[in-house]
Amino acid sequence: MMNLSLLSLACMAAVASGFAPASPRVATTSSASNSALDLTSAATEVAPYAKGPRVVRERLPTVYVYDHCPFCVRVRLALGVKNVKHLIHFLANDDVATPTGLVGKKIAPIFELPEDDLIMAESLDIVAKVDGDERFGPTGQILPATGRKDIKAWQKSVQTLLRTLQRPRYVATGLLPEFQQIDGRHAFIKNHQLPPYEKPEWKGDGTAENPGMDMDAKLRLYAEAMAADPAPLVEDLNARLVELDDMLYSEHHCSEGGFGLDDIDLWARLRSITIVQGVAWPAKLRSYMDNLSALGDVPLYDEMAL
Repeated sequence: MMNLSLLSLACMAAVASGFAPASPRVATTSSASNSALDLTSAATEVAPYAKGPRVVRERLPTVYVYDHCPFCVRVRLALGVKNVKHLIHFLANDDVATPTGLVGKKIAPIFELPEDDLIMAESLDIVAKVDGDERFGPTGQILPATGRKDIKAWQKSVQTLLRTLQRPRYVATGLLPEFQQIDGRHAFIKNHQLPPYEKPEWKGDGTAENPGMDMDAKLRLYAEAMAADPAPLVEDLNARLVELDDMLYSEHHCSEGGFGLDDIDLWARLRSITIVQGVAWPAKLRSYMDNLSALGDVPLYDEMAL
């Protein structure tokens, strides 16, 4: 398992001591527009999630994950919030045999519960299992999804932007466990297109008429994406983060009522933004990232950002 970043360790120490963590690259200006939720200043002063006692089973559950994968992060965040000690098996990105042997295909995350001889996939099903089983603490601690259309629309609006910034950086850092060897890096590049290309033209469909893009061309496009000046894209991203900051209910949970599936999904997706250097986070959103990193025991990428 990769080491925690210095930032995440600092955040955890700050939470334990009762002090708010310091936030790097916090924007000094905030939007004057009203939130769609008509937030008041008191709304941001809600109490954080109260984590229960440590849950340590005699036979620890194992999660099989890719570090960069937001669906995998959903499960890691849920287990961390529930304070369940678990083992993390980081799969190499080109490892087909391990997940196929467990669930019949190359997929992640995978949850293994040895005491039940249980192996299951699908991130939200795993979260439901963990939060609905009394062996992992009080049940129903993660609130249901609220159906926030504003946040879903925001996520869709930044999809192309984030793919352009994040995907080349995943493989370029040389630090993520799934990309420690060239085979893993090439497997990711082979299967993950960069904008403006769509998946069918990047991967092909297995026919002679559409074999997909040549691997050398894919490697060149990834290299060019990393060599390009990111400033215009980062400037655009900074503006989009201000929009999201207005949608956030508090620095502890994104929707009214408390920590829930809205956060499980949103935070897991936002985490990868911390691999991009130069991002100016609005204050509330930055606190949200730090607070949930500490709460869920899932480190951010700030210390390896490119």
